[in-house]
Amino acid sequence: MRVGAVVLSAWLASCSAPEGDPAPIDAGDALAPRVMEAPATAGRQGRDVRSTQTGLASWYGEPFHGRPTASGEIFDQTAMTAAHRTLPLRSLARVTRLDTGESVLVRINDRGPFIEGRIIDLSRAAAAELGFIDDGLAQVRVEALGPADDHDRAARSRILSRN
Repeated sequence: MRVGAVVLSAWLASCSAPEGDPAPIDAGDALAPRVMEAPATAGRQGRDVRSTQTGLASWYGEPFHGRPTASGEIFDQTAMTAAHRTLPLRSLARVTRLDTGESVLVRINDRGPFIEGRIIDLSRAAAAELGFIDDGLAQVRVEALGPADDHDRAARSRILSRN
């Protein structure tokens, strides 16, 4: 029995990777991770905008205020935040109301909207800045801008980023 344990441990040791850098993953390996980059288009003032989407925005507020979001933070209807189906959580997006040209900067902190035909759910504060609280819906353009900064200054401020 003791000999078997020694042989087994020697065999397992021979299977381990050598110390140092791991072997590179073969590019043809079906299990290798793939880096997919979204097509970039030139944004205002030379910014690299990863994606742009146009469609219908709605807003959400009181029934969800104080409840956890998909990012784990507590929803605050007075913060400049939004829910989007696919944009990365904790990323920034510029939302522009198409009929007025007004725009806001929001941080994506939740998933949604869950109503067909809508592309983004804004917090009450963001919808108020864009002026569609009473209407409930507005045609918008959503520009993905990348990760929020470590201090989330954009989401915590009420400063608009106007065109």
